[in-house]
Formats: sequence, C-alpha cells, structure tokens
Amino acid sequence: WYHDNLTRHAAEALLLSNGQDGSYLLRKSNEREDLYSLSVRGKDSVKHFHVEHTGTSFKFGFNEFSSLKELVMHFANQPLIGSETGTLIVLKHPYPREVEEPSIYESVRVHTAMQTGRTESDLVPNAPSLGTKEGYLIKQGKIVKNWKTRWFTLHRNELKYFKDQTATEPIRALDLTECSAVQFDYSQERVNCFCLVFPLRTYYLCAKTGIEADEWIKILRWKLSQIRKQVDQRNAALSS
Repeated sequence: WYHDNLTRHAAEALLLSNGQDGSYLLRKSNEREDLYSLSVRGKDSVKHFHVEHTGTSFKFGFNEFSSLKELVMHFANQPLIGSETGTLIVLKHPYPREVEEPSIYESVRVHTAMQTGRTESDLVPNAPSLGTKEGYLIKQGKIVKNWKTRWFTLHRNELKYFKDQTATEPIRALDLTECSAVQFDYSQERVNCFCLVFPLRTYYLCAKTGIEADEWIKILRWKLSQIRKQVDQRNAALSS
C-alpha cells in the first residue's frame, strides 16, 4: 500500500473511485524528503496526515512507532480525528499498489464521483480503473450525417453522451465491453477525429485539438485492453 510518487490529487481519485471508508495508502510528501503522507478515505472525503521518518522510527503527531505496521495496528483500533468536524477514521483497508491504472491518468482529467454500495472485493489487482474523462466532443449523427456537439463522460466501462454539460439524463450510454476498436479516423472532412467500432454501428467523434483526441484514444484503448484481460482471465478460470 506504499505508492511512492503518487500525487495528492491522484491519491484522492484512487481512494474515492475504488476505495471505501477506511481505505488508506502511504505516499511521498512533496514538502520534505523525510515526510510521507498517509491518505485515508473517510465518509465523504480523503484526509491526508503527515508521517515523519526519523531514520529509526515513524512519527505521527505526538505518537512514535518503530514501524509502519505498528502505526497501522495502532490506528486500526484507535480512530484518527479526520477534520475539525470530528470525523473519526479507522485504518481498515490497505489500498494495494498492484491495482492497475493507466499510466496516463495524470494527463487526463480525473473525475472523482463518490460511489455507493462498494465492497472489499473491489480492492483487488483487477479493480476497475479510476481513469475517467469528460469533455465536449463533436459527434456525427446516425441517420442524418450532420455533426453536433455533445458532452461525453467516461466512467469505468461506460461512455455516455449528453445534450450538454447541464443535462442530467444521457442521450445514450455505450457499453465498452461491446466495442472492438478505437482508432484515429481520416475518412472525415474534419480534423482530430477518431472512431469507436461496435457490432451494429461505428461512432465518429472529433475533438477540438489533436492532443485531446489522442488522450481520448489512449484511455479508451486502455479500457479495452483491461476488458479483454478480464475476459481472458475469466475464460481461463472456466476452462480450468
């Protein structure tokens, strides 16, 4: 559960997207070389606590521990005060370093919507990605081949598009488990276009810039690779 150079923002995204109350991880603090940050998910937010490494022990507030294991065992029974509101946080679930996330998640916009009904089984090496992305794209119509700007949100294995950013109900939700390919498209008269290939339809989308189109393609391709990996693992388990 030590995540080395993970940023504060990314730690919050991981714990809010894949964690649950009491999930925690340790990362380097960007303030001093001898400081670490313990990031812990509470009821509706993530709190960060300084842990100082003296070389022989770990200092946490007024407490001092000979090892991180001792620190965790202490706060598994003795709640932390998470904020001025008095929120109590207990260290329950170490967030494993092996959870696979896209290497580009720092370069895409991370959207950390709170999830409900999560279970401990989500914290496994195959946990779905925190990687979410949202933004306006121009989409080609299905029947009338005109182009309209739509608001897109990518979360887990679902790509939804809305009339605009203020709309609450999506026009359509695309299940990426049914998508066979994502690639740049040069068949359109527009630039910065890419397409998503589904059995019954190919969706043509255009971004404002080439960089933005590349970001969408990279994270969508990563999602598809994760889906295929999960399917292969499931098939291997069934055949055995």
